[in-house]
Amino acid sequence: MSGQPTGNPLAHAVQLARETFPPMHPAGRPFLLGGLAATIVARRFSKRLGVAGALVTAGMTAFFREPKRVPPLRDNVAISAADGTVSLIEEAVPPAELGLPAEPRMRVSVFLSVYDVHVQRTPAAGVISKVAYKPGKFLSADLDKASEVNERNSLVLHTVDGHELVVVQIAGLVARRIRCDVREGDKVAAGETYGIIRFGSRVDTYLPPGSRVVVAKGQRTVGGETVLAELPALGES
Repeated sequence: MSGQPTGNPLAHAVQLARETFPPMHPAGRPFLLGGLAATIVARRFSKRLGVAGALVTAGMTAFFREPKRVPPLRDNVAISAADGTVSLIEEAVPPAELGLPAEPRMRVSVFLSVYDVHVQRTPAAGVISKVAYKPGKFLSADLDKASEVNERNSLVLHTVDGHELVVVQIAGLVARRIRCDVREGDKVAAGETYGIIRFGSRVDTYLPPGSRVVVAKGQRTVGGETVLAELPALGES
């Protein structure tokens, strides 16, 4: 059982470390290796530079952390795709590049500071039916117009319950790289990691008509666990 002594002190120490420190998203490995190399070189010239390099490397490692999350055992809900703070709850038209009807849907926006976990997770189990990337500007992600003019990557998810969800990764003032690891036709589980944005960003989730939002503006969310909304039963949307 997890957390129980293994009988081998070294193995037990490794097990505790794995449970204490979250794993790293693959996108962070080049930064970790580069940071370690730079730290070793800097250490040869100055202890202070070595310490500074180690601290920067540790910070980069923390930024790319991918903690384990357990999605709620509930049907017909949309969970948060990101850790962060709910910055906007309003009706808006989904990104035009997805080719969806230009009809407003309820949108919940979550703003991620540089201190938040930056991986994105799928809001429900289902199939990815559309992925679309659009280059753009790098305004502060907490601004309303960031959804329209900033660089973004959008996907359409058809859930196992028959609903259509839209999730949009939006670059921010500091963010310069959006990574999406799912493709059209991929089957995904609720809370599964599908991408990452570095550094500081926003994630919008568009809900089907009839959904009941259960979070409030200013509320903190936990990606893969916090329920954003209860989706309508089939035939009620």
